[in-house]
Amino acid sequence: MTTPSPLNSPVARRRVAVSGRGLVTVDAAGRGVLSVARPTVPTVDLAAWLKDSKPQVQEILNERGAVLFRGFPIREPADFQAVVKVWSPALLSYTYGSTPRSKSAVEGVYTSTEYPADQTIPQHNEMAYARVWPRYLWFYCETAAPVGGATPLADNRRVGERLDPALFASFAARGVRYVRNYGSGLDLSWQQAFETEDPKEVEELCRDQEIDFDWQETGRLRTSQRCPAVVEHPATGTDLWFNQAHLFHTSALSAEVRASLLELGPGQLPRQAYYGDGEPIEDAALDEVRAAFEAETVRQPWERGDVLLIDNMLVSHGRDPYEGPRRVLVAMTDEHDGRTGATR
Repeated sequence: MTTPSPLNSPVARRRVAVSGRGLVTVDAAGRGVLSVARPTVPTVDLAAWLKDSKPQVQEILNERGAVLFRGFPIREPADFQAVVKVWSPALLSYTYGSTPRSKSAVEGVYTSTEYPADQTIPQHNEMAYARVWPRYLWFYCETAAPVGGATPLADNRRVGERLDPALFASFAARGVRYVRNYGSGLDLSWQQAFETEDPKEVEELCRDQEIDFDWQETGRLRTSQRCPAVVEHPATGTDLWFNQAHLFHTSALSAEVRASLLELGPGQLPRQAYYGDGEPIEDAALDEVRAAFEAETVRQPWERGDVLLIDNMLVSHGRDPYEGPRRVLVAMTDEHDGRTGATR
């Protein structure tokens, strides 16, 4: 049974002014992961305000994990990009991605994951299957679906608290090994995943990020990488559940699809997750992980012009099924290296 969203609870909202002249107020309810920032007048320039208020927004992020900017005059992707660049001038690429998405006409801005509208994208942290990932994610709602299509969020701190301590400790000690086979036609090609047609560029990135790679005789690519399952947040020092084992593992698939893929043989699966030592992960362990995410999921329907900023280490995200047109764009900033703990 799903735990009721704290965003919909009767807890009184806390309203605080976050700008020098009270141009923006932030509402927060209970222990919810999301704070909502609104301008007190509709002409407030979000980029200009954010430039002056970044420390206050950072403080809110460290406490809550996500801030939704609603009611600001953000009318097109270029407006969105201008806001993001105030936070961090260098927008990150989606190289070594795991899901299909397209570049928009604006540099550094992508479509959100291109996935059938009638299906759910489960909770996950962006690129938690790698050793280098974006610290912050930015979403922009250009078109809100008339039905469904929310981007649900979950607090990784509370997800970890729901897990059996022995399970949490086991994953923390062993890590997760992600194995991917590109080029079968069942998942992304290596050209899509690495955003290049040049095998040498693929090899360079793999060496840089300590990804084992093997070119098959057919021209296909196989990669394998051991990554942490639990990471320390650089600002709060909290140990966080941070991996995509529950997505890469075949237990995430329907029984029919899983059976069909297993006929390929364990070494030929498009993607699979193991413990870091190479041992199989039990289905039951990942069922518990999925249940924890489900219990902590909260959602806020999109409105046109919304900008959502999340701390990618503190907060996971997903996507609800939807009907009708929907267009949500995403940008990523502040590359975090899990090997050194440094954000740049």
